[in-house]
Amino acid sequence: MLLNFITWNVNPEIFHLGSLSVRWYGLLWAIGIWLALFIVQKLFKHEKLSDEWLDKLFIYTVLGTIIGARLGHCLFYEWKLLETPVQFLGITFNYGNYYLSHPWELLYIWRGGLASHGGALGILIAMILYNKNVSKKGLIWILDRLVIGAALTAASIRLGNLMNSEIYGSATSLPWGFIFLRDGQTEAMHPTQIYEMLYCLVAFAVAWWMYWKKEAYKQNGLILGVFLLITFGTRFLLEFIKIDQEAFESGMILNMGQILSLPFIIWGIWLLVRVKKNLPPSPLKGE
Repeated sequence: MLLNFITWNVNPEIFHLGSLSVRWYGLLWAIGIWLALFIVQKLFKHEKLSDEWLDKLFIYTVLGTIIGARLGHCLFYEWKLLETPVQFLGITFNYGNYYLSHPWELLYIWRGGLASHGGALGILIAMILYNKNVSKKGLIWILDRLVIGAALTAASIRLGNLMNSEIYGSATSLPWGFIFLRDGQTEAMHPTQIYEMLYCLVAFAVAWWMYWKKEAYKQNGLILGVFLLITFGTRFLLEFIKIDQEAFESGMILNMGQILSLPFIIWGIWLLVRVKKNLPPSPLKGE
């Protein structure tokens, strides 16, 4: 007889030494970054690109991802209803952000709080700087290659969310529903961390196939456009079954995750339309 649900009670901490705690989430972040470097290294080697470029890309990407993810969480999601509304220039503000008055705590990443959309924006800014200072081949050129590895990083991070018993979906009667005991749940919920991990793996597989089998990297923006539509398009849809991360999202037609996904979806569509106008009729059929 099949189970009607899965009871999930994994300890997010692997081990600790004194005050130092090693958690699955941090380990999976590190593994994800290493996987991205490993993949991009293969692409750079294939195109006979400089090892120095790769080393600098690693530094730019890691800093952009972590700084962007942290700022994204603190600035996009940490808005709380104020006990006493604040008036400024005749405008009444019902919500406030803790980090606006405690900006030094933005550095306290060990407390948790990293947002994928913030990470994406951080990478985008980092790659603008990388292109300007290092490669000078164009922003889209480097993103076409970087996102192939980044898809594995994103999948690894979502597995970390599962180990933390966080960012899951609404109640479900499906047999693969998870009861997240550590987060106080008593009924089965959609394991949206696994759903998101799977679409990241699909994005990687498709982008990898496009690069090696169809040489899509020769068409500037094609791989990036497909990646954006798969990842952010699916993320947009999955948000309909996810529990709101913050109270202020209650009652919103689209939650914060969906609002932040829309620009990336539009960008992906624009890239594919632009590429299509400059390609032969059936570029992915080898004609």
